[in-house]
Amino acid sequence: MHIAVAGNIGSGKTTLTESLAKHYRWVPHYENVEVNPYLNDFYNDMQRWSFNLQIYFLQTRLQQILDIRKLAKTVIQDRTLYEDAEIFAPNLHSMGLMSTRDYNNYKSLFNLMVSLVKPPDLIIYLRASISTLVSQIQRRGREFENSIRLDYLNQLNERYEQWVANYDKGKLLVINIDNLDYRKNPEDLSLVIDKIDAQIHGLF
Repeated sequence: MHIAVAGNIGSGKTTLTESLAKHYRWVPHYENVEVNPYLNDFYNDMQRWSFNLQIYFLQTRLQQILDIRKLAKTVIQDRTLYEDAEIFAPNLHSMGLMSTRDYNNYKSLFNLMVSLVKPPDLIIYLRASISTLVSQIQRRGREFENSIRLDYLNQLNERYEQWVANYDKGKLLVINIDNLDYRKNPEDLSLVIDKIDAQIHGLF
């Protein structure tokens, strides 16, 4: 199986991916922000680096999916291929931070890639308020995230909700994390696991 965790910046995707991989003994695939050659430049100058960043994300996530499909094991992926194209890239375009020419080029490439791969068997979407996102971003203390604006996070949240409302490629589990702390509270993690179990048993 291919399980994927989706959610806005700071929603706790990596933490949940780690916890679920440990619990289920799944193989985790992480979004490696530490070696991303564009991320720091992007947050300093979004307009200049938006297209480069999104192309980088697209090719790395496609490679992840190809690697996942080669494994005869259940894999849990931190962030999905769809989020870049359905949330981040169109948001950058609407903000005037990606040109229409670049955006159309990006979308054409994305549509070609999506036609060649199978969607995840289950997507777990972590829904969070802006205050929760900001709190968790500050707690992890990545320097390049210090310049993220509240309106940018809010626009992303709105696009996530639109995407989730229209997602029809497979099973989708929505978890509101505002009142959960599965990093510290085993009961909160158990609650999430129970919801996932209910979805997984329906996959067979």
